[in-house]
Amino acid sequence: MAGADMATDKGVEKLEDVIVRSAEQVSGQIRAARDAISTVIFGQDRVIENTLVTILSGGHALLIGVPGLAKTKLVETLGVTLGLDAKRVQFTPDLMPSDILGAEVLDESNSGKRSFRFIAGPVFAQLLMADEINRASPRTQSALLQAMQEQHITVAGARHDLPKPFHVLATQNPLEQEGTYPLPEAQLDRFLMEIDVDYPDRDAERRILFETTGAEETLAKAAMDAEIVLAAQRLVRRLPVGDSVVEAILSLVRSARPGPEGGEAGKLIAWGPGPRASQSLMLAVRARALLDGRLAPSIDDVLDLAEPVLKHRMALTFSARAEGRTIPDVIRQLKTRIG
Repeated sequence: MAGADMATDKGVEKLEDVIVRSAEQVSGQIRAARDAISTVIFGQDRVIENTLVTILSGGHALLIGVPGLAKTKLVETLGVTLGLDAKRVQFTPDLMPSDILGAEVLDESNSGKRSFRFIAGPVFAQLLMADEINRASPRTQSALLQAMQEQHITVAGARHDLPKPFHVLATQNPLEQEGTYPLPEAQLDRFLMEIDVDYPDRDAERRILFETTGAEETLAKAAMDAEIVLAAQRLVRRLPVGDSVVEAILSLVRSARPGPEGGEAGKLIAWGPGPRASQSLMLAVRARALLDGRLAPSIDDVLDLAEPVLKHRMALTFSARAEGRTIPDVIRQLKTRIG
């Protein structure tokens, strides 16, 4: 029995050594990718970091900001830097679900025999950019629901698997702008993070002026490929998470729902995040640790990622909105109870 225990201990140690070596190697490649993106996208370090965390977690991201803040360029740069097959769909009010998913067409052979043939749409990509997703009708927006959750689509009763990895990075204009449709709650929940893209600071904008209006423009360079991205995603799921971090995630997500667990803040919430938010936060904190070259996440990771993971999964009551309260305010209030 003692020999068996020693063999088991050695096996555990060997597995831990493999994880450590893999984490060190992958972490270096991810940081190289982040640096490569930063040579093209200026003044958006937090946006770049959260987008990479989303991809390492195997999820999808919703980028929100006014036009002209390099949201589209960020996604294009990610495709090149991570070595992923990227496609772009410009969402418009007249876009149909078949324009995204694909459709079956009737073919006729030389002998006169007719059969249906599936023509794949742009959703068959490793990195799909859904540009201005809230300009399309709800029917077209919902065409992505099955693809985002189940990694396959169904057309005319036939299943079609999507490539791996598969990520949707959608951009959205603020809802106050003309001609926009709010995304349904079920679709918002499919996005691991909602990332705000703000205006660059003065120094970053100065750099943008010089770098993008000269005779030569810096181009993105590949730093990873699809196999490395998949290996990194598998590694994220193997990183250990301490009990204190797990409890922080549970406490934060559960307090963001209506009811007594939220205390005074719970009275302001109309509906809150479900278990998918807990899963998303668990993966995101691991991915952020790996991006920073750490082997385990901390409570600080939970606090830093709480807002982008939770805010699109919550709504305030009418009375709370009438008092001028906002979801970020409520999340900050909930975070004080943990850290």
